[in-house]
Amino acid sequence: MLANDLDHIFSQGGPLAAEAPGYRPRQAQLEMARAIDEAIRERATLVAEAGTGTGKTWAYLVPAFLSGLKVLVSTGTRTLQDQLFRRDLPRLRKALGLPVTIALLKGRGNYVCHYHLDRLQHDERALRSRSEVSQLRSIKVFADRSRTGDRSDLAEVPEDAEIWSRVTSTRENCLGQDCPHVKDCFVLKARRQAQEADLVVVNHALFMADLALREEGITDLLPAVDVVIFDEAHQLPDVATRFLGSSVSAHQLLDLCRAMEAAGLAYARESTNWTQAAGAIETATRELRLTSAAVSRMPGQKATFYAIPDPEPFDAALDQLLQALDRAIALLDVVAEKHPDLAAAARTALELRARLFQWSQPDRQGQDALADTREDEGEAVRWLEHGTHHLRLHSAPLSVAKIFSRYRGKDQAWILTSATLSVHGNFSHFTRQLGLWEARTARWESPFDYANQGLLYVPDTLPDTHASDFNTRFAELLLPLIQACPGGVLVLCTTLRSVDHLADLLQEHFDDHDIERLLLRQGDMSRRMLLERFAQARNAVLVGSASFWEGIDVPGEALTLVAIDKLPFAPPDDPVLEARLRACRERGGNPFMEFQLPEAAIALKQGAGRLIRTEQDWGVLLVADARMVEKRYGRLLWRGLPPFARTRDLAQARRFLESRKAPKGLSEEAALVRTS
Repeated sequence: MLANDLDHIFSQGGPLAAEAPGYRPRQAQLEMARAIDEAIRERATLVAEAGTGTGKTWAYLVPAFLSGLKVLVSTGTRTLQDQLFRRDLPRLRKALGLPVTIALLKGRGNYVCHYHLDRLQHDERALRSRSEVSQLRSIKVFADRSRTGDRSDLAEVPEDAEIWSRVTSTRENCLGQDCPHVKDCFVLKARRQAQEADLVVVNHALFMADLALREEGITDLLPAVDVVIFDEAHQLPDVATRFLGSSVSAHQLLDLCRAMEAAGLAYARESTNWTQAAGAIETATRELRLTSAAVSRMPGQKATFYAIPDPEPFDAALDQLLQALDRAIALLDVVAEKHPDLAAAARTALELRARLFQWSQPDRQGQDALADTREDEGEAVRWLEHGTHHLRLHSAPLSVAKIFSRYRGKDQAWILTSATLSVHGNFSHFTRQLGLWEARTARWESPFDYANQGLLYVPDTLPDTHASDFNTRFAELLLPLIQACPGGVLVLCTTLRSVDHLADLLQEHFDDHDIERLLLRQGDMSRRMLLERFAQARNAVLVGSASFWEGIDVPGEALTLVAIDKLPFAPPDDPVLEARLRACRERGGNPFMEFQLPEAAIALKQGAGRLIRTEQDWGVLLVADARMVEKRYGRLLWRGLPPFARTRDLAQARRFLESRKAPKGLSEEAALVRTS
């Protein structure tokens, strides 16, 4: 592609400006597009950080469109995936006038399964409430009319409704070519469209699921492509760790019991006592839960394999569970050909048994029955999670670098982009995690005037964050700022416990001072509904934790104060982090500087990035943790943030809020352009 092609496309008189009223050329956007174009042509790996407002979506889509190559775009969330497919890609295709075909591909759990829907319709006992009766009716009508079967297209049934798990398939219970509805299968249709399209939009979870399956020799999810573009790439290390590990839950085991018993009684009643066989698995599962109950009283309700209290009864219960699964697998193998449901139960039992045995190795004496198969996997950490309603056994690799980096095809171009990939301009933490040793790196600053648009306020009057009265004092400090703030307030906490405590304290203050503001807290309703109510209210207060630190885009007067309670250091009860820190110490490294500080810096940038979303936005970023300015390492943290004006004086922060007049909301056209 010629450089002047890009110059014209991103110019004031170019096709983007013609398609999007309010579009303004941005030098950083053009430079980013040039760098991506070069990386695509040279089939290189580029790690590109672009500040908020750069317009990175079009900066990577334009070179992708013009390359003429097969492209895969992977996003951080299904919401962003839908936005790209339904809004950004069609607009760009229209603007450039190119006949690029696009496809949307999600994990199979997002598509209605005709077979499982039909089964549920004929099993009224499986419906657990009147609302599920109504939901099932809506899903049936939707499945008959929909071209995609994508559950996000059915607004009447919430995406987190439990019924979805019973009308969608899993890899284990999918009947494949034996399914009577195979010709109508939404999953197969979506995959065929992805194979034929020029550009396919997926999300990181599906990409990593494909990577994990390829490690097992299975290649049936994603098409072969020439270019892979990762948007919101900062999420990749965590997603890779999750998908390259494995987990088994008591819920999965009990579901197997029910499925096996129902299929056995329906299609092979005479072959064995199915109730007894299923009961043996259920009894062993409940015994495993009972023998690990002490973990529920440990920090985070988690314990690593070697830290499980009184491990002998637990190990015995795990062995009993493996034996019960072995007996069930043997019984199911004999009758699996009689009906697809029996075959699906057999596959599920085999998969769960394999995961459980893998989790048990090496044993407490260091003997590893799977040693020959682990040569290329590296060290892993195993832990157990025990809550009031759940028991889960997890394992995860200590490093995903080797597996992730070798997944890149020899002739593929990889583009990884986000607003938060570096720590004060240094990309080594991110590239080291993913094994991208040879990657090019580039960084473009945001075009926003942060020095005038924003103020960073770090109080000098609050106690240490570990003090018993920290939340009380923090709420008292927040009150005058909330009163002075003309727009919405987002309070970001590092723990769910702090969310509830702080929200309760703020509600008391609102009642005492007759403050009539809508107070929302994480957990009251779904994240999507909370954000919709927050944006609509224009001056609400929303208190949230982890999932609210990123992916929130509330421009204009609906958000003018972001308050962060503590520096977002990962909790010490995270077994994967704990194991990685220990490994770092053992090789003579500095765990704090190599892991904890870079992770906190990136998370802090994400939280701070919620404040200024457009050139008209303004507001105060409050970080209530004095370590950011009083500790030597704090310089790395605040220097990594946008270049806000800074103060430690409450009065100055309040004056900043009071002296500003909340800007009017963006026009519809400007809002459409803003994220592109």
